[in-house]
Amino acid sequence: MITLLDYGAGNVRSVRNAVEKLGGTLTTVTSPEDILSAEKIIFPGVGNYENMIQVLNRKGLMAPLREYLASNRPFFGICLGMQALFQGSEEDLSNNESIGFFSGRVERFKTRLSVPHMGWNGIHLKQDSPLLDRIGPDARFYFVHSFHLVPHDPSVVLTTTTYDYEFASAIQQGNIIGTQFHPEKSGKHGMQILENFIRLTDFTPAGRVDILGKGLAKRIIACLDVRSNDQGDLVVTKGDQYDVREKPGAADKGNVRNLGKPVDLARRYYEEGADEITFLNITGFRDFPLADLPMITVLEQTSKNVFVPLTIGGGIKDYTDAEGRHYTALEVADRYFRSGADKISIGSDAVHIAKAFVDTGKKTGKSAIEQISRVYGAQAVVISIDPRRVYVAARQEAAGHHVIETGIPGPDGERFCWYQCTVQGGRTAVDLDAVTLAKACEALGAGEILLNCIDRDGTKSGFDLELIRAVKQAVTIPVIASSGAGSPAHFSEVFTETRADAALAAGIFHRKEVPIPQVKDHLAGHGIPVRRS
Repeated sequence: MITLLDYGAGNVRSVRNAVEKLGGTLTTVTSPEDILSAEKIIFPGVGNYENMIQVLNRKGLMAPLREYLASNRPFFGICLGMQALFQGSEEDLSNNESIGFFSGRVERFKTRLSVPHMGWNGIHLKQDSPLLDRIGPDARFYFVHSFHLVPHDPSVVLTTTTYDYEFASAIQQGNIIGTQFHPEKSGKHGMQILENFIRLTDFTPAGRVDILGKGLAKRIIACLDVRSNDQGDLVVTKGDQYDVREKPGAADKGNVRNLGKPVDLARRYYEEGADEITFLNITGFRDFPLADLPMITVLEQTSKNVFVPLTIGGGIKDYTDAEGRHYTALEVADRYFRSGADKISIGSDAVHIAKAFVDTGKKTGKSAIEQISRVYGAQAVVISIDPRRVYVAARQEAAGHHVIETGIPGPDGERFCWYQCTVQGGRTAVDLDAVTLAKACEALGAGEILLNCIDRDGTKSGFDLELIRAVKQAVTIPVIASSGAGSPAHFSEVFTETRADAALAAGIFHRKEVPIPQVKDHLAGHGIPVRRS
């Protein structure tokens, strides 16, 4: 029997699904007494450290947690669930009292690399543990965090990971265990760690496990644009420059292009080795997204068999329903997180939020970006940018915008361009450029940029390297390159010619024109680190 400590924030559904798939039986903490009577506890901390500690104190869980830990019964803290075992964090501006079972604190990454540290990285073994039985030397695990542990006692460090510098990525003392990475999102190797925890009753050191520390892999992300077709069925589609209907000459011209069922395709991509899966709900909302139950169901069903990170985008903003009840973007996002999403993607609403911030220079604290980031952490908020090129003959023609000198001249030989943001699926232009938008959203608390390009969408001509360079140089958060991939060479090009952290594709994966394993084989052959499933 596994007791799940769910304090009410983030995606714990994936942990539940993983444990149940491995044959474990779960019960959830509903009172302090449930902690004291538990046989084994898994604490999957997700989101913001300060919010987590405040909730634990408010629910009266601190004292029973300390008593349980002192008894040396099996405990597995994941991400914030591990960090909470120590004495505090720089993320907690109120300096609340933490569990304090171990000596040490949590500090923000001080690095030239992207923060959050996001993606698949290796581990270096510092002590023996049966928790790591049957974990091979090529194992990588999924990390997503801006703060890392600095323990005072090095003897509790189980593994370290290198991200510009070495940090503690797992700890163990007796039967008390914690990992910074998310085993429930780390594919077969993460599932093996969870199985070891479920199976074992004692974590006394066993034979040494030889785990070589691989570096951070470049992520390959499969994107599924989901919408209702003309018959009312939820399908995966793909547009050409955002037009998702079949062109003249096709047998079903004018119909929404149907490339498969969302849950089936997501499972296929997981099995093929996709590092993340993104669902973008492009169905127009007539009323309110919480009534959009098919997408909730898609997430719930997908998370039962797909153990890599899931992102959901579409309609995550403030709403007022037909009866006058107001729902915040935070409430909408929470429903998606509880249904299996790890990250949410904000598109058109982010443009309006950023424009207001740029115009006033003031944060309101009430925008969707700020609210969700404050509760769930920056790593949970992805900004989806949909820009198109605007050519100009001289820089001064686009005063106030980030203008670049382009190697791809315009129709009249223009040597300069800027990237204009759009909303409503690319249909409406806004007087804001992509670089300014990305910088504003980072300042407001976003943790990642999904950088599309309308001009390249569906062209198979390669990613817009100039756009990616411009945005990546302007922000410190991870950037996902999107739009235009047509061959494995386009993926190696974007990783060698820009500092993109990940690359995303859709149509070429859906149609099996370029399978994910082929992309990864190509990247590995060119010396670019990738995760093998």
